[in-house]
Amino acid sequence: QVQLVESGGGLVQPGGSLRLSCAASGSLFNIYAMGWYRQAPGNLRELVATISSGGNTHYVDSVKGRFTISRDNAKNTVYLQMNSLKPEDTAVYYCYAEMAATSYSDPRGYWGQGTQVTVSS
Repeated sequence: QVQLVESGGGLVQPGGSLRLSCAASGSLFNIYAMGWYRQAPGNLRELVATISSGGNTHYVDSVKGRFTISRDNAKNTVYLQMNSLKPEDTAVYYCYAEMAATSYSDPRGYWGQGTQVTVSS
């Protein structure tokens, strides 16, 4: 069974840094786009950053210059380096990936379980 497992969340002071990781496991044929979303209490889930299989990246304006998304295709892992964190970055962060389990199956979206990031003094 294909799944995404996240790690790296926690409590950090404003201006601090955290690095989130998300590893895909199970029977996989290919991983296409990967990304990170976040959801703060009372808000809708929003896109934070995406990265294509070729390494092209996209960021929401509020994190540009502070967050960096990257991936290690050999490890089936996507990362989110978060610097200069602000209280408004506080949210549950979810990993997302488009993956195909076999060579003949269409890719579908998978979500991680979420990891809490809290930015507070």
